[in-house]
Amino acid sequence: MKGKLFVWALFLAGLFGIFMWGVPTYRVWSAEMHGRAQKAEAEYSRDTIKIEAAARAEAEVTRAKGVAQANRIIADSLKGNQDYLHYLWIQTLSEDNKTIVYIPTEANIPIMEATRAVTPDRVE
Repeated sequence: MKGKLFVWALFLAGLFGIFMWGVPTYRVWSAEMHGRAQKAEAEYSRDTIKIEAAARAEAEVTRAKGVAQANRIIADSLKGNQDYLHYLWIQTLSEDNKTIVYIPTEANIPIMEATRAVTPDRVE
């Protein structure tokens, strides 16, 4: 009986020793795996941000090229077309009631309209 009890005590002591060694070792291993997972997630997020930034930059370059091409087309169509530009200027002036244009007289002195901005209901 003493032999069996000794074997059981030795077995329990060995099991306790393995437990005492295993738990801290498992915790270290688990923390290391958790750290590796966080590092992998951070690297993935950083790579994703870089890819998205590159895609946005490429889209912006494409948009800028489109705007530049549109500007070239408009500029080329207006070259030597002063009558059309004059027409557009007159149309713009007719749409805006707040623009005052002074036309110079013979002596290059504009006719001033001091009372144009004053309306009857705003006379002070």
